[in-house]
Amino acid sequence: MPSRWLTVARLVKTQGRRGEVAAEILTDFPERLATRREVWLWDGRGEPRRVEVERAWPHKSFLVFHFAGCASMEQAQELVGLEVQIPRGEAAPLGASQYFLNELAGCRVVEQGSGRELGWVRELVATGATPVLAVETPEGKELLIPFAEEYCPRIAPAEKLIEVVLPEGLRELNE
Repeated sequence: MPSRWLTVARLVKTQGRRGEVAAEILTDFPERLATRREVWLWDGRGEPRRVEVERAWPHKSFLVFHFAGCASMEQAQELVGLEVQIPRGEAAPLGASQYFLNELAGCRVVEQGSGRELGWVRELVATGATPVLAVETPEGKELLIPFAEEYCPRIAPAEKLIEVVLPEGLRELNE
């Protein structure tokens, strides 16, 4: 069952001296996120907590937030590492072949053609270039697969399945 929350950004560092926090953008609609007056912050445990957004603006590859009640670098530092979430019902509608990135975690990963089970998606890692699927293998190792159409030709979150075509040498590189 999908979560009722969507992670749309991750707070990664303080920005400035007045309590601002820079966020890694995890949505295709950052302009919608920048205009929100409220978001929810989640630490990975329990329910997310609602916070008021006083202001948000783009800066380099980040979206900078200034939350109500956060007025110092020390207070902002306490927020680093939290996920910025919105209720799933408030997300932009998706097209037929689109999906939410947080739906990828937990998907089985199999090689297209052979059907060989490679593991399951632990997380999608932003690299600054092509994101990478971090796959946990049945042996408990990590397999890193570029998250690009060329290598991930079939993504079916509703089936909790991703079919991949591994680049030559990738399996050996990860052993």
